[in-house]
Amino acid sequence: MNIKYPLLLDGGLSNELEAQGCDLNHRLWSARLLETNPEAIFQAHLAYLKAGAQCIITSSYQASMPGLLANGYNRDTAKTLILKTVQLAEQAVQYFMETDLSGHKPLIAASIGPYGACLADGSEYTGDYGVSDDELKEFHLSRIQLLDDSNADFFACETIPSLQEAKVLGEILQDTQKQGWVSFSCKDEMHLNDGSSIKEGVEILKGHSNIFAIGVNCTAPQYISGLIRAIKGSIDDKKIVVYANSGEAYNAETKTWSNVAEPDSFVNMTKEWLELGADIIGGCCRIGPNHIRQLQNQLIDG
Repeated sequence: MNIKYPLLLDGGLSNELEAQGCDLNHRLWSARLLETNPEAIFQAHLAYLKAGAQCIITSSYQASMPGLLANGYNRDTAKTLILKTVQLAEQAVQYFMETDLSGHKPLIAASIGPYGACLADGSEYTGDYGVSDDELKEFHLSRIQLLDDSNADFFACETIPSLQEAKVLGEILQDTQKQGWVSFSCKDEMHLNDGSSIKEGVEILKGHSNIFAIGVNCTAPQYISGLIRAIKGSIDDKKIVVYANSGEAYNAETKTWSNVAEPDSFVNMTKEWLELGADIIGGCCRIGPNHIRQLQNQLIDG
């Protein structure tokens, strides 16, 4: 892939949808809008592109085959909705390109959210699934196979909380046409949410021919520098991807957040992450277009 680094990602999709007035209090979260309000997803992608994002991540995080089937969709409709996540991103890129004078075409990463996202119980923040490798593989395989035939540029396997899930995803990605990254969700500077060390996570993926970047997302910003150092010390053949959340606390029961990180503060932290070796950078939960715009203006362009 011909990617110019550092590559600037978008921010959180859900917070930008909520800023439009969308109600995401549903088991399918943002994926519910694929049927009820796809225009909102298009507009969210476009807001990040206008802010300077060079790569947008699709709305397929919560759009898994088992999740859609469990919420009443038939198999054909579920497949259509998953592919629609890429189509909406493509439409946003095309619209943006018609007005942007740089001539640079933004990339599209197909989101592969964790098994816990389907459960909608916050377990992606613990990795405590209680399922077998075969069950995890069955869960991920259908969506990955669908999106492997889409026009997305690569996969973003994100918010992965456990060694078990990373291992299963690595096995699946051995047989895909597209490359991808795997980004872990971590509870501190050294450990994944399941308690495994970040170095163990890197170790099982570092020789993978189809994984071009390893990193961290949906993790409190105060842990990112330590995690980059740990990853950097364990690999030399992969890019490092980081897109932290705002540092707010999320209540899975009420589906609400507390404490907001200001864009200036986030950008200052991001500068350190780039200096430490991050190659792909952006934001996750509660990081919005203003954060990405300032990041573009102060760090990428500056």
